[in-house]
Amino acid sequence: MAGLPPCDSEIYGRFARARRVWAVGAIHAEAHRLVALHARLAPKLNIGDRLVYLGNYLGYGPAAAATLDALIMFRRLFLARRNAFIGDIAFLRGSQEEMWQKLLELQFAPNPREVLPWMLEHGVDKTLSSYGIDVRQGLAASRDGVLALTRWTGTLRAALEARSGHRALLNNLRRAAFTDDGKLLFVHAGVDANKPLDLQGDIFWWCDKDILQLNAPFAGYRRVVRGIDRNHAGIVDTAYAASIDAGCGFGGPLVAACFALDGSIVDRIEA
Repeated sequence: MAGLPPCDSEIYGRFARARRVWAVGAIHAEAHRLVALHARLAPKLNIGDRLVYLGNYLGYGPAAAATLDALIMFRRLFLARRNAFIGDIAFLRGSQEEMWQKLLELQFAPNPREVLPWMLEHGVDKTLSSYGIDVRQGLAASRDGVLALTRWTGTLRAALEARSGHRALLNNLRRAAFTDDGKLLFVHAGVDANKPLDLQGDIFWWCDKDILQLNAPFAGYRRVVRGIDRNHAGIVDTAYAASIDAGCGFGGPLVAACFALDGSIVDRIEA
């Protein structure tokens, strides 16, 4: 298929022989909503179903660490089903996870005194609090120089290591996921229709283009599905794209949709 990039399982999630794909929108550390959604999702899963989380597990909401715990637990349950394989589930990198990765390397940033406050204003403050990290110490370290920042980011790594499976999950996020027949593509924020899939780079999580306005299939895919929408408009379906974000973390519910291989939405749930 023309739309498929080189098969690299460390970069992309590739769903083989899928019958349907369940996609979960941005969670934003609303762990209680995720647990409730999982409870409604579990009895709906069929043989041949695949599952993709579309990024932004962290940020804004109060329970980032508990959210990752819930993701890890459900991953185990999902893979324990009959005929399930490790490649049947994928976790995409969102903008929150990208910021977290940059935060762990803040001592290498050319302007940490500007970068850290911006991150804090965009949801990272709640993630730090969830792991028991004092934001004020980070701000002080950003003023004190590289050595102080290195010590502070070390405490972030230690807090992550203290929660079983958290580092492994965040280190194995995918840029995008797709069905191996080239029909469905799943991304966090969007794509640039003028670039091939393997050259999207940061566009996957910082896209400023509205994929709902696609007027032709992107790279041959019947449907591109994103997990975050600045308008939090819920599940929105257009000719060549779909959006799954009802504002979880901003007062709205967490939503998920099930896609048939023709791109149609055949089921949906919220919590």
